[in-house]
Amino acid sequence: DETIREAIEDVGFEATLITDETNEKSTQICRILIKGMTCTTCSSTVESALRAIHGVHRAQVALATEEAEVLYDPIIVSHSQIMKTIEDTGFEPISISTGEDMSDISLQIDGPWNDFSINMIQESLQALPGVVKVDMDTNLRKCSVSYKADLTGPRNLIEVIESTGSGSSGLFKAKIFPKGEGRDSHRQEEINQYKRSFMWSLVFTVPVFLTSMVFMYIPGLKHLLDTKIVNMMTVGHLIRAAVSPHFEATDFFETSAMLISFILLGKYLEVMAKGKTSEAIAKLMDLTPDTATLLTIDSQGNVVNEEEIDSRLIQRNDVIKILPGAKVASDGFVTWGQSHVNESMITGEARPVGKRKGDPVIGGTVNENGVLHIKATRVGSESALSQIVQLVESAQMAKAPVQKLADRISKFFVPLVIVFSFSTWLAWFVAGKFDGYPKSWIPSSMDSFQLALQFGISVMVIACPCALGLATPTAVMVGTGVGASQGVLIKGGQALESAHKVDCIVFDKTGTLTIGKPQVVNTRLLKNMVLKEFYELIAAAEVNSEHPLAKAIVEYAKKFRGDDENPVWAEAQNFESITGHGVQAIVQNKEIIVGNKSLLVKKNIDMSIDAEEILTEIEELAQTSILVCIDGQLTGVLAISDPLKPGAREVISILRSMKVKSIVVTGDNWGTANSIAKEVGIDDVIAEAKPEDKAEKVKELQASGHVVAMVGDGINDSPALVAADVGMAIGAGTDIAIEAADIVLMKSNLEDVVTAIDLSRKTFTRIRLNYIWALGYNLLGIPIAAGVLFPFIGFRLPPWIAGAAMAASSVSVVCCSLLLKYYKRPRMLETLEMQGITTV
Repeated sequence: DETIREAIEDVGFEATLITDETNEKSTQICRILIKGMTCTTCSSTVESALRAIHGVHRAQVALATEEAEVLYDPIIVSHSQIMKTIEDTGFEPISISTGEDMSDISLQIDGPWNDFSINMIQESLQALPGVVKVDMDTNLRKCSVSYKADLTGPRNLIEVIESTGSGSSGLFKAKIFPKGEGRDSHRQEEINQYKRSFMWSLVFTVPVFLTSMVFMYIPGLKHLLDTKIVNMMTVGHLIRAAVSPHFEATDFFETSAMLISFILLGKYLEVMAKGKTSEAIAKLMDLTPDTATLLTIDSQGNVVNEEEIDSRLIQRNDVIKILPGAKVASDGFVTWGQSHVNESMITGEARPVGKRKGDPVIGGTVNENGVLHIKATRVGSESALSQIVQLVESAQMAKAPVQKLADRISKFFVPLVIVFSFSTWLAWFVAGKFDGYPKSWIPSSMDSFQLALQFGISVMVIACPCALGLATPTAVMVGTGVGASQGVLIKGGQALESAHKVDCIVFDKTGTLTIGKPQVVNTRLLKNMVLKEFYELIAAAEVNSEHPLAKAIVEYAKKFRGDDENPVWAEAQNFESITGHGVQAIVQNKEIIVGNKSLLVKKNIDMSIDAEEILTEIEELAQTSILVCIDGQLTGVLAISDPLKPGAREVISILRSMKVKSIVVTGDNWGTANSIAKEVGIDDVIAEAKPEDKAEKVKELQASGHVVAMVGDGINDSPALVAADVGMAIGAGTDIAIEAADIVLMKSNLEDVVTAIDLSRKTFTRIRLNYIWALGYNLLGIPIAAGVLFPFIGFRLPPWIAGAAMAASSVSVVCCSLLLKYYKRPRMLETLEMQGITTV
């Protein structure tokens, strides 16, 4: 089974072994930082070792982030076994998450630590409802607790600890364990380590460089350096060596010292640049405020106390006060107050969003004006911000299929370079022994063996597998990070690679091309009647229905009630919902029937010529007609429309200019579907389509040679989203659609469809440039280092210069990827957005 899975992955696809005993619910995902990896051979070695473990379903190792993500069955294999396997391959693993810490917290406990108190605290915590696991670390005085967020929270845990052991044992004090663990701290430690090493190397390299390559050309200093001390050893040889009174020794001290210095400088610049590729995640994680104002509310809803707490101590159902200019501390909904909230840091939407009682808010966004009281609903790892961070981290871990090229090359690259390096030395050495080249080619400071050795070392040093390994993942990391900052969440390299090839997009209609909220746009009465009374009767009947059109009618009827947000309608008796047709009820002793034309036919109610003309007129405007009968007579016709999203027509036009074909597939009727398609400029329409029909259409397009993207928002779009090469879910859509999609458009606007495709194209342009540079550098640099130019122009590449070139290659690849940070959306989209702002 492992051989079959590897064969599937070798041809560019991702495969996960699924057996009868594999239960997805029993699996966990752990993340591990791996120190010491330098090229794709390293990451491939670790990845192969992890995949070979029984109980590991999937393992991905990313060179750029120096991390592993492992999906495993904790019943079969433990987290410690996974760590041990990585150690056995020769690298240092550091746990980031064990897969069990979705609701974990680490607390530092001050107090009388002894066996009795430790057991007492542990037993007290384990007795608390919702606590799953408690681990005590006596060395660090640290308590790690796994808990269910819906049953308990960090403040409850601290309260239990501090109330434990009172009396003769003394009091304990608990607080959240100080930060300092994790990826960022280790990245900074690595940067500091290379910086220190480089600075120390300079202490020795600079004197050697000056005495060997600068002072010897300055007349006064040259005479001083040539002064003999012992035998043939001069002042210039100090820190050098002499062993014979007749032979002046030559050495390569400056070469080795400068080679080490340049390699250390290159690694220092490389780890700094690699750190910048994940800046998007760091910025997202920094959005959450450090503190929050916790409110205590009495039974009458009055605020009786305010307390400033660490934001990590917020629990579900807490009420938090958000002042103007402050960040929202947690996901939740407004319980009191009105304001505008800037959500651009999460959704990318530039305009502040109005908030009032009942409206949802997102943790990390900024309250612009007015005071808000919010009730926390999702905290910790459940929050939208945490889920976005997790999604982006997973996306940066996932390998793009194009990276398979680098993985294949890396398997043979290092052995070939070693063979080529040895062959270079052997060829020049043999040529020197058998007078294959003039003796004048050999510099005065060396013999033929040393010349051959320098060529061989230069070949070994200049070859750079790191540049190949970093070409794809660094660009994917920056691209997904930029996408997140633009409100476009791209779920990994596979989605990014597929999106840049898309030449056909299938759009759902309702909620995708249209706003998704039906609205009454016109009312035509066929009998003399006061409009307010007319809607009073209709709303009383329709308020009992869950149909979206019924809700639109009730919402419209509220306008006749003034400022009353929750009006009480007349009682409806004998209410009946007729599936696919409408409703009927008795309201105020009048028989009310609200529905479509087929319902009237079913009830034997005649349609006048005027009514028929009104229906035709409504359908031509891509609107839905609702007929209203009172006491068996057709009384009025309502026109309901689901308005197009702003800029929909312009987006379709931009896609056409990008050579991307657009198609509408909807479950709505043909008349409405055709009218909407015509309005936005789409020629191909498929209407009255079931969910499976949408998926079939996607497959037909793929069979005809198209790379297809599907854009949708509903549960019925999920099969098509999965079937498409790239599934794009509208952010305001259902959770199922978002889960099924490869790309999530957080702002729920169509402009981001263009952004997603354009960003993927720009990212893959960078990847191609990276590969051209990495491969071109090695193809050009290795022969030059081997001395192919030396016989013609006398050019020789010393090892220390080869080291500098090798270091520069990796840095240049990472810097090329970093240029994606300055990505700007297509100018046409910027113009469209400016027009939209002006209109508003």
